[in-house]
This record gives sequence, C-alpha cells and structure tokens, in this order.
Amino acid sequence: MCGRARCTLRPDDIPRACHLNGRPVRHFDMDGYRPSYNVAPGFNVPVVRRGDDGDGNGVVLHCMKWGLIPSFTEKTEKPDYFRMFNARSESLREKSSFRRLLPTNRCLVSVEGFYEWKKDGKKKQPYYIHFKDGRPLVFAALFDSWKNSGEVIYTFTIVTTPSSSALEWLHDRMPVILGDKESTDLWLNDAFSSDLDKIFKPYEVSDLAWYPVTPAMGKLSCDGPECIKKIQVKAEETNSITHFFSTKVSRSLEPEPEHEKTTIKEEILEAGQPKYVKEEPESHSKFDNTRMKDEPIEAGHQKFVNEEPEPHYDHHESITEEDVNELKGDVATLLSKGVSPVKRGFEEFSTAAKPFAKETRRQHKSSDRKRGKGPTDRQPTLFSYFGRS
Repeated sequence: MCGRARCTLRPDDIPRACHLNGRPVRHFDMDGYRPSYNVAPGFNVPVVRRGDDGDGNGVVLHCMKWGLIPSFTEKTEKPDYFRMFNARSESLREKSSFRRLLPTNRCLVSVEGFYEWKKDGKKKQPYYIHFKDGRPLVFAALFDSWKNSGEVIYTFTIVTTPSSSALEWLHDRMPVILGDKESTDLWLNDAFSSDLDKIFKPYEVSDLAWYPVTPAMGKLSCDGPECIKKIQVKAEETNSITHFFSTKVSRSLEPEPEHEKTTIKEEILEAGQPKYVKEEPESHSKFDNTRMKDEPIEAGHQKFVNEEPEPHYDHHESITEEDVNELKGDVATLLSKGVSPVKRGFEEFSTAAKPFAKETRRQHKSSDRKRGKGPTDRQPTLFSYFGRS
C-alpha cells in the first residue's frame, strides 16, 4: 500500500498542513529535499517529528529517506528501502521493529496525493488519490536512525490500515490519514495514549477524490505534472456475438417476464455500447509548488538481517516483488548512465492489437484439414433446410 506519492510542497507549507498553528519549527537536513511528482522508497521526504528540547512545544522538520532501516541492522549491510516502506497498524504493538518506535519515534508525512494501482489481469492502471479541495494529506508514520560507517541515516515508514468503503474497489489497504488537528496532535504528542486505535481506522470522510493517470508514471524517469494529468480509461469492449450467446444461455435457466423481453437486434446493439469509467474532476492545490534540482537516490539490493522469523514489511498487492525488482533495476540503469532517477521526462507506451480474428480463422482451417472435412461435411443450416422443402 502507498508505494508512490507526490510531494512538491514548499518546506514552509508542511508545518501549516500538519496543523502546528505557530509552534516553533526547526529545520534539519532539509538541503536533501527535492520536490517530486513521483516519490518512491529511497527518496528524501520532509517529515515532522517532536523536538529534542523537552518542552513539548518545539517540533522539527526533518528530511528523511522513505523506507525504514531499523537501528539494529548490521553496519555492513546495504540499505533496502523497499523492505519496510509501510507498516500495518494492526501489528505495530507486536513487531519489535515497530513496537520500540511507537512511544517516542512518531512523525507526520505530508504529501499532495498518492498513487495506487488497480489490477485487471496482467494490466495495472494507476490512480491518483487526493483531497478534493487541494489541501495536503497528512499520514501517520514512524522513524528510526541507523549508523553506517560513521554516517547516521534517518528513515521512516508510513502506517497503513484497511481500506475505506469508498476505496476498497481499488486496494484493500490505505495510509492512515490524519484529517484534523486533533488526530495530528494525538499521534505526534501523546506517547502512551490508548486512543491511538481511533486514528488507525480507515478514512471514511467523503472529501477524497481520485482519477486515472498515465501508466508511464510507473517509471521514475516520468516526473512532472504529466504524472497527475487525468486520462480517459475505456472499459474493454466485449464481442457482441459472444455477449449475445452468453446472455441467452443465462436467460434460458429461468423464464423471462414478458415485459422484459427484448429483440435480438436490441440485445446486440446494447452489448456493443462502450462503457466509460466515471471520474472525479481534477482539483488544483492552493499551495504553491516549486521545482528544485534532481538528486540520485540510493537503492540497495542486499537485505539486512531480519530480527523476526516473519517479514516486517506491509505486503503491497500492487507493488509486488517483481515490481520492486523492476523499479530497482530502473534506478540502477539511470544511475549507471549518469542520469538522475528524478529527472523530468515522459515516456509513451503503445500496445499493438493482436490479430485474434485472423489467428482464429487460421486455426479453424488447419483443424478442418486435419479432420478431412470437405464441403459435404458441413453442418446443416436453415437455408439448406428450407431448400429441401
């Protein structure tokens, strides 16, 4: 769940999006932040965490890498940011990688929207999810620090929950969205509250919107406004004849009422009508966006030692192991060519239609020759019947 997002916010907009209301904010490592329309695990993203001053009022805007690397990871390991970029809310108190972070290492992640893929067989169509009024989304997250060869790397993971009733058609998980000041304050400040389960529930408010976007954004080289541009998606048109016969077979099981009967011509015309997916209108953010220079990301290929027998990461149905390997390969290829993986670009993908009808006819002809069928072997038709009468 939630393996890609858009974060083009200005640093000054993030505290306001998190409902900090004038609280003092200190910046830390913000030089590494590069706004992007196509943020993936391994990217530097600003997060809001509690300050270290002890007064409970100060907060820190800290740029961290997306994809949790636990502090107990061996120093010789290469970081794998795809291992734990999500954490299930149901297991935060059970997994040691998350349980030890829950009291003190909570943080807030603010983005304009996130992407989710709808699977239809082998085809996957990305959708962009955002607030209708354009205000940023705020996610609950956990962070940790890892020392590697004298360098301290801060990383975070986004907490997820079962999907809301409005989005369950798209995926069974969604990020924990903190939609008001009460929920952000509870997550950020109250260390041992038993009310955390209240904010782990699916976000059921009807102010979320979504629409399909280009499949090209699946590649990190596609990073620009084209990533969030709404596209038209047509439902696959079924063959009229096939649909006609399948309809008649299902209706033969139960007598059809007289007033519901339709003619053959009407059924064929109805079956041939293309269907379209209803989409929400695209909204525009009221926050100003800035573009900065690109920066390569790290994408380690070795996995660290697992402290528990079962994996800690939140299994993401849309981002499978095959997709992760492909994404890592994409990053490695760009880096080998000296190109930043957050370079702005656009890639068009075209699909060639398969000559299904011609192939089918060739198969039937080949089958007829093997069986030795000739003109006299054809099945009787209505024309031959009436010809003999």
